[in-house]
Amino acid sequence: MAILIDPPRWPAHGTHFSHLVSDASLAELHEFAARAGIPERAFDLDHYDVPAARYQELVDRGAIEVSGGVLVRRLAASGLRIPARRRSSKLETVLLHHWERLLPGRPELGRELVERWGEAHRHYHDRTHLLAVLEAVRTLLGAGEDPGPEPRALWFAAWFHDAVYNGAAGRDEEESARLAGELLGRAGCRRQEIDETVRLVLLTATHRPEDLDRPGALLCDADLSVLGRDAAGYRDYLQAVRREYAHVPDAGFAAGRAAVVRRLLALDPLYRTATARRLWQVQAQANLAGELQSLGFSPGH
Repeated sequence: MAILIDPPRWPAHGTHFSHLVSDASLAELHEFAARAGIPERAFDLDHYDVPAARYQELVDRGAIEVSGGVLVRRLAASGLRIPARRRSSKLETVLLHHWERLLPGRPELGRELVERWGEAHRHYHDRTHLLAVLEAVRTLLGAGEDPGPEPRALWFAAWFHDAVYNGAAGRDEEESARLAGELLGRAGCRRQEIDETVRLVLLTATHRPEDLDRPGALLCDADLSVLGRDAAGYRDYLQAVRREYAHVPDAGFAAGRAAVVRRLLALDPLYRTATARRLWQVQAQANLAGELQSLGFSPGH
């Protein structure tokens, strides 16, 4: 494991900047940055931007000097590199294109939602998560899963399911559903479509759709698709969740997170669609069981 830094060659704000990365884990990177007093706002998904004036100090603190090319290759090999399309500037554009295809002629509503998903306190429930859920919905529909009689409501629900996020389970979903009803009503959507969107958003509080609720199954499976990431991707997910609860002491967070993991493991089945079970089930169960063990709990505790 190593903290890497490239030469300060990137011009901005009247100076030049280096990139500070870890070739092993974001947790290691955030710990190094915190010790060095680098502000959180300098973090950009997989690296910190640091001004030239701090370069030598960070090297003295243990950051290893490498060329820009080596830094990129080491970051990519670690699995931590975020593709350009998922970076904040690109991500906003990608999401707005998604929205325009969903509800043409209402760009102001799309911008409001994208702004909400980009709030500073979000680390997991952010624009990257929104795009991941949209892509998971597309994957499931592309495999032939049935979206139900109001197919556009499924997409609206993906957009609204965490549009309000303050870390209050249950209340966030209720407020997100209420927001969906208000904004889609103003946009002139049909009542049946709005009601279905609201119903689906509320389902994400429990991820327990009824057996014959195909759109509910699709949304819940898409929302939980993160659980089926590979080991590195799941580690990134856990680190992002921990940052959202940085104000909670470690012991309290471990207990609360263990309760969440046990609830997810108790879902039978975890995924409701055949496609999701095929794509994510085995890895998700392994990830959850491994996390519970790492927290110091067993399924029976």
